[in-house]
Amino acid sequence: MKKNSKLSIIYLTTIFFLMYIPIIVVIIFSFNESKLPVKFTAFSLKWYKSLLNNRDLIEAVKNSLILATLSCLLSCFIGSLGAIGLMRANPKTRGVLEYVTLIPLMIPEIIMGMVLMAFFATLNLNFGMITLLIGHTAFCVPYIFMEVKARLVGLDPALCEAAYDLGASHTRVLIDIILPLIAPGIFAGSILAFAMSLDDVVISIFVTGPRVAILPIKVYTSLKTGVTPDINALCTLMLLATVLIYVIFTFIKYFRKKLTLRR
Repeated sequence: MKKNSKLSIIYLTTIFFLMYIPIIVVIIFSFNESKLPVKFTAFSLKWYKSLLNNRDLIEAVKNSLILATLSCLLSCFIGSLGAIGLMRANPKTRGVLEYVTLIPLMIPEIIMGMVLMAFFATLNLNFGMITLLIGHTAFCVPYIFMEVKARLVGLDPALCEAAYDLGASHTRVLIDIILPLIAPGIFAGSILAFAMSLDDVVISIFVTGPRVAILPIKVYTSLKTGVTPDINALCTLMLLATVLIYVIFTFIKYFRKKLTLRR
């Protein structure tokens, strides 16, 4: 395919159309005065006001953010240490350990949710935030593990060997050499794990309790009675927050690069 050919333009236009038109529709109808998402009647902010007064939905958002943050931190700690430990493992057992670590990504979510539910029931754990946290951490660990492992593959072993020759301890090598070099992988994996935790429905349904409401399940259960425009308003605000974070991160990265070139 030639560059800038008509076929490539049509292909890219179709892809962008399929990806972004649904998002644009959600944003537009979040400002619709009518409750029915079939016709735009007039511009209105009443659904944003309704969102602020919807305590159940706000509580679900808070619980989801807390759950995603805690599971991301736990999986970050476990996945990073696991990848570093795997680097020092016996080459014969390294492949087996890596395969076992990635099993949660290969198992269908509905199977994993049922297994976790049976496991928690066997332990007589009360279903709620604790079971949600354990379940989300279980499927978030592999994402961080893969990112950190990819960074460790490109790590020059001579750096650690030189530090050991200069008298550095294992702890000092980990803090001063390994962690700074794998930090981008940890950050990328953490962002992915946070997004997956915030978005999960299937596993959460099996391990949640009646007293804990999180946003994905709240939206899913509301489909039975019809999604209200409050959800459109919430989606628009979350999208705006995501874009804002991305823009801030891009500016920080740009200015850091500019300062580095000046030095």
